[in-house]
Amino acid sequence: MPAAVGLDHVQLAMPAGGEDDARAFYVGILGLVERTKPPALAARGGCWFALAASTAEVGQVHLGVESGFGPAKKAHPGLVVDDLDAIADLLRRRGFRFEPDGNIAGRRRGHSDDPFGNRVELIQA
Repeated sequence: MPAAVGLDHVQLAMPAGGEDDARAFYVGILGLVERTKPPALAARGGCWFALAASTAEVGQVHLGVESGFGPAKKAHPGLVVDDLDAIADLLRRRGFRFEPDGNIAGRRRGHSDDPFGNRVELIQA
């Protein structure tokens, strides 16, 4: 039986002109690496980011410009981080919320919002 074998990317929406805010959050706080969008897609705006530890073109977070933008409050990417406490502290110092969530036994995790209000889950490696 055929099966999905990996996750290439997760797409989130953002308002037009938010690329610098996206970079400050996803690169400056979460430590992702910006990837160059293909030329045919770059004209649409938005940004693509990948896990810093990955050289493969998988495990990405894409932010695309959406007219009539509304943030994702329930749907979200779950990103595994190497130091949850340090990232939580950095988020708070930069004015973002971080809410620890102990609802899954044996997993340290919490939630924040990107600059556009999209929910992001962070999970300790």
